[in-house]
Amino acid sequence: MADRARSVVFAGSAEFAVPSLRALNAAGYRLGLVVTQPDRPGHRLRLSAPPVKVEALGLGLSVFQPERIGSPESLRRIAAAAPDLMVVVAYGQIIPPALLSLPAQGVINVHASLLPRHRGAAPIAAAILAGDKASGVSIMLMDEKLDHGPVLQILSTPIEPEEDSVQLGQRLSHLGAGLLVDTLDRIDELIPEPQDERQVTLAPKLQRSDGELDWGIEASRLERAVRALQPWPGVTVPWSSRRLKVLRGRACPGLGGRPGEVLERSGDGVLVACAVDSYRLELVQMPGGRPGPARLLLAADA
Repeated sequence: MADRARSVVFAGSAEFAVPSLRALNAAGYRLGLVVTQPDRPGHRLRLSAPPVKVEALGLGLSVFQPERIGSPESLRRIAAAAPDLMVVVAYGQIIPPALLSLPAQGVINVHASLLPRHRGAAPIAAAILAGDKASGVSIMLMDEKLDHGPVLQILSTPIEPEEDSVQLGQRLSHLGAGLLVDTLDRIDELIPEPQDERQVTLAPKLQRSDGELDWGIEASRLERAVRALQPWPGVTVPWSSRRLKVLRGRACPGLGGRPGEVLERSGDGVLVACAVDSYRLELVQMPGGRPGPARLLLAADA
């Protein structure tokens, strides 16, 4: 029978973590403390609260926002909450060994991939970039290595053909929340499974340069990048003397030409040749401008 009287400290920051926090609270787990990142400058340099903080305050939970979760002050504050378990979901800082050993039943992480595939900071983008047919969520016991700990449960889901990182992330966040509650409810009976190190792939933090592409790649790769790198860093390609931001489009097999050559203008789209096949620009944005249909914004040839 589920022991929902356990005391849980929750550490999370990004929107992906909100459904997990909400689900634990709704299930009746005792959330003694919610740890999240400090407020950061956002639009027009106004301080912006992490989504998890907004949700936690709305639920009437105690919030702690340390600059470093491994500082002595942080460890004292978390220890004072006397957690049986700690749950980490999209928090944004490394959990130090001193904290991993603090809760009696360990530290549990919700990771947005089918571990050991796509360990790292950008697993959702990595799955789309790689052309994976499926993604999912893994519930693991954290250890001192990155996304290395034994797995308690995994749930897989197909990646839809036109799904981008935002859409897939929203789905995975809700799947992860449900799986997290089920895992905590059955944690005494679940057997942690070590990850197969032979199957490991890495998903490092995205850089702005990851989205700076050109027409000398396969159209299918460009299509995956546009879907994967939403909302940041986004994909840009050369257009005249500027870089054009591509917000939506699709690969068109069987049509080719010189990379960067405009092949056709029809409807709202502009068809451009890639190294292999071609890519139909549909929704684009010029530097300093607003998003709009490609054919209306791109009056001149590349």
